[in-house]
Amino acid sequence: MTNPEIGKLIDVKGVQTNVHDIGKGFPVLMIHGSGPGVTAWANWRLVMPTLSQQRRVIAPDMLGFGYTERPTNQQYSMDRWIQHCIDLLDTLGIEKTDLVGNSFGGALALALTIRHPKRVRRLVLMGSVGVPFEITPALDEVWGYQPSLESMRRLLDLFAYDCSLVSDDLAELRYHASIRPSFQEAFAAMFPAPRQRWVDAMASQENDVRSIQQETLIIHGREDQVIPLQTSLTLAQWIVNAQLHVFGNCGHWTQIEHSVRFTQLVAGFLAEADQQQS
Repeated sequence: MTNPEIGKLIDVKGVQTNVHDIGKGFPVLMIHGSGPGVTAWANWRLVMPTLSQQRRVIAPDMLGFGYTERPTNQQYSMDRWIQHCIDLLDTLGIEKTDLVGNSFGGALALALTIRHPKRVRRLVLMGSVGVPFEITPALDEVWGYQPSLESMRRLLDLFAYDCSLVSDDLAELRYHASIRPSFQEAFAAMFPAPRQRWVDAMASQENDVRSIQQETLIIHGREDQVIPLQTSLTLAQWIVNAQLHVFGNCGHWTQIEHSVRFTQLVAGFLAEADQQQS
């Protein structure tokens, strides 16, 4: 049986990287979040089919996550993750891309845009880290995850506003994903306690964020327990060409809880830039 979480393995400057690369057109790089057992497919499976009808969708498992290689020294940092993104774009021969970042991936997308502004056309940040905030109990619990079916069920309930979305089957699926060989070891090495320092390490400087010129779409769930809505309000104030869309009755899973609306919103936002280029 084919595993849908595995796209194709690409050698990215010596790192075997699992990448979903589908569709044709202007590229969009989609960077997943940092939940235990996460993969690009788990994050973006409801979004990629529609977006790929109009553009080239590139969704990698980031360094140390999913089915991408894990560094033997178990050292992870913003610098390494951002370089992995740039190396992937270089390997695929992509000079400029749109960027979509979810949570942890939002912090990467934000920092990548600041450091490599000529590589980014438009930016989408969803439930994003990347500005200072006091770590929430939910995020502390996510990053401190110790594998058990009960713990995974509780985490999924924290992610979703509508807990009916979290079935026993889903909890079991994600639990088994989190205990695949080397998955938990890598995850535990990324965000050891005390965890406020990792929130701080992912924050970009205010002046740098204010320097971003790209049109930016910021999306957040009003009931998000993991990343506070205030982070997106701050980003919307700091980024000059920003627009903010807040989903009510929505937790940290905007792309899953409101997948159709989320996809339409992102597709329309990116299509504006297509039209400006044509």
